[in-house]
Amino acid sequence: MNAQTGTRTAWSRWARTTWAIVLGAALALPSQAGAQSKTGTTLGQFLLIEPSARIAALGNAGGAIESGLEGAYYNPAAAGRIERRALEFAHIDWFAGIRYDYVAAALPLGSWGTGFASVTSLNSGEIDVRTVSQPLGTGERFSVSDMAIGLGFGRAVTERFSAGVQFKYLQETVWHSTASTVTFDVGTIYRIRPGGLHIGSSLSNFGTAAGYSGRDLRITYDGDPTRNGDNGTLPGERFVQDYPVPILFRVGVGVPWRPSPEWVVWTVAEAIHPNDNTESVSAGLEATFRDLVAVRAGYQSLFKEDSEEGLTLGTGLKGRLESWDYRIDYAWADHGRLGGVHRLALGLLY
Repeated sequence: MNAQTGTRTAWSRWARTTWAIVLGAALALPSQAGAQSKTGTTLGQFLLIEPSARIAALGNAGGAIESGLEGAYYNPAAAGRIERRALEFAHIDWFAGIRYDYVAAALPLGSWGTGFASVTSLNSGEIDVRTVSQPLGTGERFSVSDMAIGLGFGRAVTERFSAGVQFKYLQETVWHSTASTVTFDVGTIYRIRPGGLHIGSSLSNFGTAAGYSGRDLRITYDGDPTRNGDNGTLPGERFVQDYPVPILFRVGVGVPWRPSPEWVVWTVAEAIHPNDNTESVSAGLEATFRDLVAVRAGYQSLFKEDSEEGLTLGTGLKGRLESWDYRIDYAWADHGRLGGVHRLALGLLY
């Protein structure tokens, strides 16, 4: 057996192992989710905010899209076919003035595959501290901030099959208290042929539970309030329970087709099984003219109980500036009574 054959065999084994992990998780998650929604019971909800403006306009059905770095959030296998150095910047005006920012970079490693990294930030800005006795404010201000740093790797194992994995460290901070943990994503994409059906599956945010700690949980108490003269300000600390992370299992399909030489149309659909909510289906359509201008529409979270999500719309523009290819994408997503959310993203290839 030569070195090349040995490498292919090793990657083939890794691919089969990846499929086993993903399918095993698919079987395990229903028992965790049960028959009811567990909304609000998981830590790190900011991990569920999708950064890509392009895929958000397609109803966030991104599990089978492998066209670039923007798909790595949904499925790390998408990074396996990146052949040039890539950068991705995204900004979202989230609810109540909350700011969301996302930065990702990819570096091709030749025949080894592609490495990529990402940084996610969510910040509430400063908020007045209010108490029952001081409802107008104590004069203090606090903030809530979330952060995640990811490192991943993807590889096109064959012309048809690609796989990837990403590890993330996340931290949530509420004033002086924090919670942190480590999660990982794993995914695969299989395409019948480059211009044919794409099938993707991924497991996102699989990790350990975590709880908050910090000086905000420190208290003073009276060990025996029925006695007089004892120390009524004994130091103590509240202990909070650990919360799981929001695990997602995705299975998606995508079909590109050319109605004419100048147009390329992508149709995508995806089924999502979370561990803290009910299952849902999302779908979208993208039409690109001469690889320059794209229009997109989709619908997210079909069949999800009590969903406030719905219609998504967007557009995109591609161009070239000296040695850089750039892509600018915009998306709007309806969130029912919470209003609409606007996303703006910039992608660069060098």
